[in-house]
Amino acid sequence: MRVINEIKPLRDILLQNKIDNKTIGLVPTMGALHAGHIKLIQESIEECDVTVCSIYVNPTQFNNQVDLDKYPNTFEEDIQMLSDIGCDLAFNPSHNAMYPSGNQLNFDFGHLDKVMEGEFRKGHFSGVGIIISKFFNIVQPDFAYFGQKDIQQFAVINKMVEELHMNTSLRCVPIVREENGLAMSSRNMRLSEKGKNDALVLYESLNLAKELLIKGVSISDVKNKIKHKFASSIVELEYFEVVNSDTFISMDKVTKNSPVAICIAGHIENVRLIDNILLNE
Repeated sequence: MRVINEIKPLRDILLQNKIDNKTIGLVPTMGALHAGHIKLIQESIEECDVTVCSIYVNPTQFNNQVDLDKYPNTFEEDIQMLSDIGCDLAFNPSHNAMYPSGNQLNFDFGHLDKVMEGEFRKGHFSGVGIIISKFFNIVQPDFAYFGQKDIQQFAVINKMVEELHMNTSLRCVPIVREENGLAMSSRNMRLSEKGKNDALVLYESLNLAKELLIKGVSISDVKNKIKHKFASSIVELEYFEVVNSDTFISMDKVTKNSPVAICIAGHIENVRLIDNILLNE
């Protein structure tokens, strides 16, 4: 595996692969890799001739400087994991390479970045859109792989691809969970063992909500039950929503054929965690 830090050498390598009619897969990450990332890379390796994994902590998608400063850095371990799994190229650019003139752009995704993650992380999806569009422009991937844990982010990127007619097909890979059910996240590294156990209330709440909704309990009653569950939890609930998984418009009732996502976010030990499940899967 090759580790590349500059844009031009990466483009040169990928151009030759394109000339040779090889398909390119991209897995954008911020490092601190775990089994969830590895699953994305495995999907790319299976589908594509060449797999590129980017490792770059993008400052424009953080609305909290403390969160940015504390984001885990495990670069050497990450590179070893990528090499072991058979990734072809690791792209680890500098801030100067990605933002040579600073950031003067702003993306607006309408309703998609005004609710849930967009509401509580102002400017987050603009930063996501900017960095992903840069990576897509640099790598020109045939396929790009993202995790379902960031389901709203996937919808935002999908919207960007559609609106800008980007020639990249997106893949949304199901959530990989720890043995106890906690959704894998780089931020889990900042939790104590007790914190990880306490954070299970997020996944437990999603499963409870799914069970109740399938039984026909109203969304409003489900939300009340979830709020009551968190009243006795050490985890601070930020939001709990039942939304159309395509539009992210909150639903008043579950209809038979609507794509439904149950989404949750909470704080524990000064760490913010998100999770979701799909109602019909």
